[in-house]
Amino acid sequence: MAKREVDIVVISDVHLGTYGCHAKELLKYLKSIKPKVLVLNGDIIDIWQFSKSYWPESHMKVVRRILKFVTEGVPVYYLTGNHDEMLRKFADFNLGTFQLLNKVVLNIDGKKAWIFHGDVFDVTMQHSKWLAKLGAVGYDTLIIINSMVNWFLTTIGKQKMSFSQKVKAKFKDAVKFINQFEQTAADLAVEKQYDYVICGHIHHAEIRTITATDNPGAVLYLNSGDWVESLTALEYNAGKWDIFKYQPADFETEVDEEDKTDAEDLDNKLDVKTLLERFKQEAE
Repeated sequence: MAKREVDIVVISDVHLGTYGCHAKELLKYLKSIKPKVLVLNGDIIDIWQFSKSYWPESHMKVVRRILKFVTEGVPVYYLTGNHDEMLRKFADFNLGTFQLLNKVVLNIDGKKAWIFHGDVFDVTMQHSKWLAKLGAVGYDTLIIINSMVNWFLTTIGKQKMSFSQKVKAKFKDAVKFINQFEQTAADLAVEKQYDYVICGHIHHAEIRTITATDNPGAVLYLNSGDWVESLTALEYNAGKWDIFKYQPADFETEVDEEDKTDAEDLDNKLDVKTLLERFKQEAE
């Protein structure tokens, strides 16, 4: 199956190392594309909740696939988020086409794109990090329960449901938080005279033009969503941004491409579990 050529791909909030991560689906998506630039916009690996006892092969294969892009010469920007904030002390690290950064500004067809995770706008992250971590554990537990319920619903021929999305829809504060997050990002981007502002963090994929609150002007706000529930990515091609939404039916007839990167035993070459355990211990 021919790979889709995409100028820029932005993904965020994958949360590798947690039960809620849809690594198999992400792997299929990554295998289906040929990006010219790949931006990993935070919370790719969830070091907060990392447990050495849970690191499935599918999660390792996602890491391998990203490394494959690097070896093929694809520029890969890994921007840190709050769940992988331990990596921030290594910001500005470069290895070939791989760059570890906290934020980046890209020139895209003559327009400036300001890209960062977005947790800087989260008041809980700034003042009550323990509460944010507790919430992350609760969220992951909700996702596990949700997956079991969805398995049962699928078995009896019913449609799947999303617990967290229903919770967000019920509580006005959740909607208000998302709106404030988007407006704050837009206001700063307009002030800095950027054309695009691209975030993750809130697990809500979006593309829309937002007018600044005080300054004259507007900016195109984009959010890549997540790979826990939404299973979305941002794609830029032929001068246009789109939200890619993973649909199982689109990959049903696709042959599962196995290559040397997948088959090779990289555990001894790249012991991710030991590396993440060290990051976690240093942070505590």
